[in-house]
Amino acid sequence: MRVDYAPLPFAPHGCTFERRADGSLLITPGYTLPELWPSIPHLFIDRAARFPGRTLVARRELLPDGSRGAWRRLSFGEALGQSRALTQALIDRGIGPEASVMVLSGGAPAHLVVNLAAQMARAPYAPLSVNYSLAGGDFARLRHCADICRPRLVYADDWRTFLPAMRALGEEHDLILVTDEAAPGGETLALGDLLATVPTSAVDASIAAITPDTHAKTIFTSGSTGKPKGVIQTQRILTGIVAQHEAMYDAHDGENEAKAYLSWVPWSHVGGNNTLPADIYNEAACLYIDDGRPLPGQFAETIRNLREIALHEYNSTPIFFSELVTAMEADASLRDHFFAKLRFLSYASAGLSEDLFRRLQDLAVAATGKRIPIITKYGTTETQGATIASWPLERTGPIGLPFAGNVLKLAPVGDKFEIRIKGLTVTPGYLGNPEASAAAFDEEGFYRTGDAARLVDPERPELGLEFDGRVTENFKLLSGTWVHVGALRMALLDALDPLLQDAVIAGEGRMDVRALAWMRLADARKIAASDGEAAELAEHPAIITHVARRLARYNASAGGQSRRVAALRLLVAPAAGDEIADKGYINQREVLRRREADVAALYRGEAIVPAAD
Repeated sequence: MRVDYAPLPFAPHGCTFERRADGSLLITPGYTLPELWPSIPHLFIDRAARFPGRTLVARRELLPDGSRGAWRRLSFGEALGQSRALTQALIDRGIGPEASVMVLSGGAPAHLVVNLAAQMARAPYAPLSVNYSLAGGDFARLRHCADICRPRLVYADDWRTFLPAMRALGEEHDLILVTDEAAPGGETLALGDLLATVPTSAVDASIAAITPDTHAKTIFTSGSTGKPKGVIQTQRILTGIVAQHEAMYDAHDGENEAKAYLSWVPWSHVGGNNTLPADIYNEAACLYIDDGRPLPGQFAETIRNLREIALHEYNSTPIFFSELVTAMEADASLRDHFFAKLRFLSYASAGLSEDLFRRLQDLAVAATGKRIPIITKYGTTETQGATIASWPLERTGPIGLPFAGNVLKLAPVGDKFEIRIKGLTVTPGYLGNPEASAAAFDEEGFYRTGDAARLVDPERPELGLEFDGRVTENFKLLSGTWVHVGALRMALLDALDPLLQDAVIAGEGRMDVRALAWMRLADARKIAASDGEAAELAEHPAIITHVARRLARYNASAGGQSRRVAALRLLVAPAAGDEIADKGYINQREVLRRREADVAALYRGEAIVPAAD
């Protein structure tokens, strides 16, 4: 059986490496950047003129019972007409460079039109996490974000869902509220009425006035370490993303074949809002919006979509691949359809466990007779894509080398090397927060990511970097020994493969390291030979034996105190709220803060404890 990789369409990085006397390392990519587009609206208008009939975006129609029906499609030509009309409506209401447009709801064709129109009107566009508007209470995070970007117009798709949040914002700001259907009593305008506006030459004049430094978007950080900060994104950053991908690709598909992308990733984050749409505009491809989520009870919609859409490439988060692997292992037809045309897989936002990596490759071989190239990207809200491993990975951990247009610096911080980035796609700063902006950059203008990396092989730097955890999330035990959280978490997941879905490391200021963890229910049920729910499985003798044996085996070869896990407690209640980011990764600090009772129980011995040997 053939198990070789299919070729990837990427050119080699060709990086240069400069080692400095202070111990830092500068890495400069060798890609040649193509000429940047003047703006994303200019790129989109070009594609709409060349491919007016192609589908730009599609989403399944929401049915009265809450389920999803057939795909509703919006073509490039239709989107151009609607965005020009809405741009005129914004201009007529004085919404432009000094007044932003805020969006509360998630990905949808109408949302994409609002995005494009705001950019054409030069009104900074600010998409917020849907969770901020559904949290209720005093809507503290929503109000905080509105205070930063000072919106003049706020859009959401459904007034029934979002009107309480809109009212909360209206208490402090003079706002124009827009929903797909007007709310009773005239509290919101109907989007359709604005789309009926007749464009004038003012639209063309506004587009012509866009410069590379025009403030295009404000994307908010997750707020995992404090209140969300508004990251300024200029048109240069957005067109730079397009140019980076152009520079990297060594071969392109013909323009006669329209590519398809399927994505559930929230549009309030850079992955869903910048990178994927940039690829779509550049390739005149179709974005299928996936209303499924990699969460219990919400993944069936994703499986339905994957059965219909033939993908050439797929990028998602590790938590998504965890759900997908389980589904494909139980359904060969889903597996075979998923891999039929797939050229490569890409993961981002968190580390992929070796278990998932192996299982994905096993599924690919079963479906096609060869392994699937798996690559990865690393980046932040402030930098966009910082690095990419554009070659087939043989294991998880490496994060590659810098994208074109950016320079990466590994700067010594304590016993680690912090990743710092300067260049084309790095933010100029945080909106309305000059103090945070100044603190975010070092004396040479490099953005401090707070993440650490090391060379895969110091003697062969062309092999790229390996992620080495957060500089700030690591902690000391009572003995003063440092615990490197990221590396330990991945080692624990691999040691207990395939049981654990995710884990959180505890122990700051204590005598030893312990962990809280969630099970993959499908794998737990196989181990226990039971169809029980999480609470029952967490106490099942077969699960306890599995964890105790695997943990004892891991500890026997782990090394020192900071790498051993003295005890583990299985969590029954799934991660919720701020414990889990929109993109699906676990917020370590928030879990420990919210689950103080579980941590206390863990250190009282109410946990699965490995055998002494």
